[in-house]
Amino acid sequence: MGRIVAIDYGRKRTGLAVTDTLQLIANGLATVASGEVVNHLKEYSKKEPVERFIVGLPRQMNNEVSENMPYVKAFVTHLQRTIPDIPVEYYDERFTSVLAHKAMLEGGLKKKKKQEKALVDEISAVIILQSYMESKKYQNNKL
Repeated sequence: MGRIVAIDYGRKRTGLAVTDTLQLIANGLATVASGEVVNHLKEYSKKEPVERFIVGLPRQMNNEVSENMPYVKAFVTHLQRTIPDIPVEYYDERFTSVLAHKAMLEGGLKKKKKQEKALVDEISAVIILQSYMESKKYQNNKL
C-alpha cells in the first residue's frame, strides 16, 4: 500500500501531509513554496510509494468554488502532467484553516508560533487528509 499525500495549495505556500504506509495516520510533511511544490512531490514520490494525491478543493460557504480555484486547477494540471502515474482527487477544504488555528490554540502553541502561516498550511493539509481518510472509511463501512 502506498502513501496518500494531501495538498493544501496556496498562491504563495503549499502545505503537505502524508499517511503512513498502512494509511492509518496523517502527519504533516512540509510547507513548500508553491512554485516548488510539484518538483518537491516528484522527488518525494521517487523515494516513497505514493498511491494518490488529495488536493484541497477551495469552496465557499454557499458551495461555490472560491476565487483560488483557477490557481488550484492550473496546479493540478501541472502536477498530472509531471507525475501522470499518480491519480489526483479533490477533497473539500472548507474550514481547514479555522480548524488548524483552533488545533494550534488547543495544542498550547505560543502566540508567535500560532502566527506562522506555514504551520497553518501544513496543519490544514493534515486536516484535509484526515477528513479524506475518515470519509473513505465511512464509505467502506456503508457498503
